[in-house]
Order: sequence, then structure tokens, then C-alpha cells
Amino acid sequence: MNESQVIRLEQQCGTPCIVFFEMEDWEEQFIRDSELQQHRPKIYRDRLTQDTVKLASDAEVVSVFIYSTVNKAVLDEMPNLRMVATRSTGFDHIDLAECEKRGITVANVPYYGENTVAEHAFGLILSLSRKIYKAYTRTTRLDFSLEGLRGFDLKGKTIGIVGAGRIGLHVVRIAKGFGMDVLVYDVRHEQLLAEVLGFSYVGFDELLQRSDVISLHAPLNKATHHMINSENIHLIKRGAILVNTARGGLVETEALITALNQGILSGAGLDVFEGEETIKEDTALLARRLPGEELRDILLSYALLHRDNVVITPHIGFYSDEALRRIEETTVENIQGFIAGRKQNVVIAA
Repeated sequence: MNESQVIRLEQQCGTPCIVFFEMEDWEEQFIRDSELQQHRPKIYRDRLTQDTVKLASDAEVVSVFIYSTVNKAVLDEMPNLRMVATRSTGFDHIDLAECEKRGITVANVPYYGENTVAEHAFGLILSLSRKIYKAYTRTTRLDFSLEGLRGFDLKGKTIGIVGAGRIGLHVVRIAKGFGMDVLVYDVRHEQLLAEVLGFSYVGFDELLQRSDVISLHAPLNKATHHMINSENIHLIKRGAILVNTARGGLVETEALITALNQGILSGAGLDVFEGEETIKEDTALLARRLPGEELRDILLSYALLHRDNVVITPHIGFYSDEALRRIEETTVENIQGFIAGRKQNVVIAA
């Protein structure tokens, strides 16, 4: 950003220069109490879509969460846009290549809840390994029998962690605390780190074959989309459990259902799943609006809701007081830095 652009933003950037979407009440108050209030930002509960983009038609900075879609069609409706500030680490909901073409800066929140998501992953693991969810639903029916509730110890078991970023490494540390053996699959290997934390790097197929617990912590991109699928589910160690707190698209839903039906997986803990961004909408409406393949994925995900060996949470792995505050603080810093000509936490197309 050159000096004239900075001056224009600082001096002329009034309503609705900065527009926030997908905001909760407490988030709005946070923004109102921050230095961004001097720019009189507009704040909406809605997601940014082709239907709501008119609310930001003259925005220069837009902030969104993961359920908004920032694609070419949406960008076409915001000719003055210069920055997208996503309040998330992931950015697969943003067309980075199109933003780059238009000179639009995209910034994310790279670090906010490494321990938060890792702790939630282990909450799901324990719910499955000790059959807590199944036991809970049974006791709500005043059935206190123990049949079918025998779990297994984590100590001595092998956990396979896919993605050794900051979250994945927190999962490693927690797993070691439980006395588990740890395998890691990642495109990058840091042997010193492996020696210090006590884990081993292996290939993806080997991880599937040896792990009693598989925990996914990889980003979603072309290379990782459906990395667990109908072709490789039969490699999974029989009776293993799968936990996904990363992105729903990492797992092919139909393959997951097949693995559960055939006993390849004894359970699954899902904080994310395919179609989660639209699954709350009315099914009849979705049938009219969505392509057949996308609607099919959503309906398959619905089928998972009624299994006592599947624990589903509504993408709350990040949702702690501490992590949420860090997200807002970093987002405000990203926007303030951009306006002042100091770009930070910028993500670019691969």
C-alpha cells in the first residue's frame, strides 16, 4: 500500500469502509470498544454471501468468519475492497487467487487456539474411548446397564496425528501425557522436534494402518481434500476411532459411513463435517438451491447424527473465552496495521 492509499483510508474511510459479517453480540461490543470504532464500522450477524454482499458494496475492508463465501461473484460486488480479514486460521472460504489478481490483501489469525482445539480433540477422543456419549444417552432413559459400554485405555495405544502444526503439536504433548505412542504424518519433517517430543514421522498409509486413534489437524486444500476416502479406508486399523477438528472436507462422508457400517472404525468424533456451513438451513430450501452432489453430502452428514458411536459438535473446537478474545484482538490488529500501511498475517495463493 502506498502513502496516498494510506492517507485516503485514514481520512476518508467512514461508514461503511469497514464491514463485519458473522458477528455475535459480544464481538460487536468488542469492536465498538476498540480503536476501530473511529471508522464507524458496520456490523452484521449475517454471513457474507451473494445475497448479503449489498451490505458491503462500498466497503474497503471486510471481516468474515468461516461460513462466509468470498468468491469471484461476491468480490465483483465490492469494487472498492482492499482487504479481507478473516477471523480464523483457515482461509479455504476465500478465493485467494482472485483476491491476488485484484490487489486485495487477505489476512488471517494464524495463532489463537492451539491448545484450545487440541483439548477439544481429546474431549472427543475420551467421549469415544470410554463411550461417554453412549452411556449418557442411555442413562437419560433411566437405563443404567453396562452392556456395550466397555471402553479402552489410551495408555499404551497409538495415536496418529495428521498435520504437525501448532495444534497438532499440542495434541502430541497431550497424548504423551496419557502415555500414548505417537505417529505423525506431515509434508515437513523436523527430526529434532520429533526427538524432543517423542514421536515418529511415518507415511500416511502407515499411519492409517497402525493407529488406534486418528486425529486430523491438516489444512483443507486440493492436496488434502478427501484425504480419507473410499480407496484408503480399508487400510485403517480395524476398530480405530477417527477425530476431525480441522475441516470437514478432509474426510469423504460416504467413506466415513461405510467405515462405520463395516466396523473398520469403531467410532468418530466430528467437530467439522462436509456441508456444515449450510446444514442448519431448511432441507427443502437446500434441495432447490444446491447442486445434487453437495446436497447429497449434507444429507449423508445428517445420517451421522443418529449413531451412538459418532459424537458431533457444532464446530466449537476453537470456542473458548480465551481463544475468542485472541481472535478479536488479532483481527483488530490486522485491520489497524493494514490501514496504517503495516500488513501482517497476510496469506497468499499457493
